[in-house]
Amino acid sequence: MPKIDEMLCEFNTYYRLGDGNMDQTHIEFLQLCQEATGESGDQFAASLNKLFEHTQQHFSVEEQRMIETAFPSYAEHRADHQRTLGELERFARRATAGKTAMARIWLNEGLPGWFDLHAKTMDSALAAHLKGTEVGQR
Repeated sequence: MPKIDEMLCEFNTYYRLGDGNMDQTHIEFLQLCQEATGESGDQFAASLNKLFEHTQQHFSVEEQRMIETAFPSYAEHRADHQRTLGELERFARRATAGKTAMARIWLNEGLPGWFDLHAKTMDSALAAHLKGTEVGQR
């Protein structure tokens, strides 16, 4: 299973998709994940909430680009986003309430595995689609 710090170090090799917006957002996402893993107590909860807010915006922008370019796998891609965003929101709320153990495990084990698969499959397909559209070039 990939670790967040390894994912950042290997970003150019495994996760760079060739779409500047997506690549920058993904780096920021991984940096926020890494930041949260190093926090404890209230700072952990605050970092997880910051990650949630970033991820909401990240997914919203990606989904808007999918709509604008009539991406064929929009529904499946959006459903994957919604599932992950729901988990992140749930763990952020639990961490804010002082229940951090499961949130920390998910952040260190579940979220990196999800990102690894999502970036290499769904986001890779989206990046290829965007390269072929005028709207995607913004």
